[in-house]
Amino acid sequence: MKKVLFSGVPFDKGEITLALESGVDAVIVERERVASVQALSKIPVLAAEDQPYVLLSSKADEEEAVRLLAQGKDVILRDGWEIIPVENILAQSEHLGVEAASLERARLAAGILERGVETVVVLPQATGDLKTIVRELKLSQGIMELETATITAVTSAGLGHRVCVDTMSLLKSGQGMLVGNSSAFTFLINAETESNPYVAPRPFRINAGAVHAYAAMPGDRTTYLDELKTGTEVLIVGADGSTTLATVGRCKVEIRPMLLIEAEAGGKKGTLFLQNAETIRMVRADGHPVSVVDLKPGDQVLCRTDQAGRHFGMRITEEITE
Repeated sequence: MKKVLFSGVPFDKGEITLALESGVDAVIVERERVASVQALSKIPVLAAEDQPYVLLSSKADEEEAVRLLAQGKDVILRDGWEIIPVENILAQSEHLGVEAASLERARLAAGILERGVETVVVLPQATGDLKTIVRELKLSQGIMELETATITAVTSAGLGHRVCVDTMSLLKSGQGMLVGNSSAFTFLINAETESNPYVAPRPFRINAGAVHAYAAMPGDRTTYLDELKTGTEVLIVGADGSTTLATVGRCKVEIRPMLLIEAEAGGKKGTLFLQNAETIRMVRADGHPVSVVDLKPGDQVLCRTDQAGRHFGMRITEEITE
């Protein structure tokens, strides 16, 4: 996840307010403005005069940036940087910031050498795109490659503790979490976005499955559903593979009747326990949610297959069967 800063130089009260509301990681203003802006929010407010800016106009400037980075300075390249010099610097340090005067430049900076720069400083010229920049650079986790799984069995599985993950975000139809009994085979569980005659939609909620199940998390990690808690950032995935982040507001663990869902995809088998209720939905290949009570063998739903092998949620290379 990238850091997004806003440069409030020259100072404009409206732009600073927008930056604070957009969720930037910090703002940069003239030193005499720092105290007044700090009173508006708890995010860091930096003095422009203290920032180690470098304007790349020669090989010597590139070398100066590398030298400052080696000293632990948070170097910011002035707008006008070109890709090759930035690549050269990134090859020697991961901690680099660049100014961006447009959405296109911010996207470019975030993708250089695939990993991109660590920090993007948005200039006032890009204020109109600031919210989009923050959303794309701070929330997007790239594109997940989803597959189609064929349901092979749906059976009652008695009572179990299931986890409702209530986020601080309003999700859309086709969005949810990847959950499974194995980290090597997870299913896309739709948020409670759909209407039914008995319960109002709760688009902030994913009724995700049994306490022991794995959930795909940001940064190529997994966690048990039972380990989620208030303040945890979870990975939200859409039917098109797009990803974003949501923060857990609370988790509700309750005993409910459960179903065992079994499926196959590409020669692999996967399973998952979900609550036996009409409001719990998986996602069909066309992106539309389908209630678990309507699932039957032969139906197709979205999933993600992977290599098994996790230790405390981190990927490891190990011979393992789940």
